[in-house]
Amino acid sequence: MIPTFENQEYLIVDELSYFLREPKRGEVIVFRYPLDSRQFFIKRIVGLPGETVEIEDGKVKISAEDGKDGRVLDEPYIPKDLRTDGNVKVALGAEAYFVLGDNRMQSSDSRMWGALPRSLITGRALLRAWPISRAGLLTQ
Repeated sequence: MIPTFENQEYLIVDELSYFLREPKRGEVIVFRYPLDSRQFFIKRIVGLPGETVEIEDGKVKISAEDGKDGRVLDEPYIPKDLRTDGNVKVALGAEAYFVLGDNRMQSSDSRMWGALPRSLITGRALLRAWPISRAGLLTQ
């Protein structure tokens, strides 16, 4: 998740909010890896249930369930010159999310293993506690 998170940072994960509301686009979540549920991953939600996510020409495009109102996703959390590689088009089901790492060139994410089932989401990254120099609440 570089540049948002570095290795060895200590995060506090909010495991309660998603009992009260659904995950939102742009939130950084912690979840069980779909191909090995013993591992936890951290990625950012870009596609929500019922949407279609298309990656083409280095851009992420989101379309509503009916296929209308497609738009290129604004991603202020990644460097402007960073391209999202891959040619992917995924229609998300009622309980599925599309997640991407912020370090797009080296991320194992929905481009590789598909949509993330809601049941595997543990919570959202809420607070960076370590290192002290980067400690604070996380906002996208």
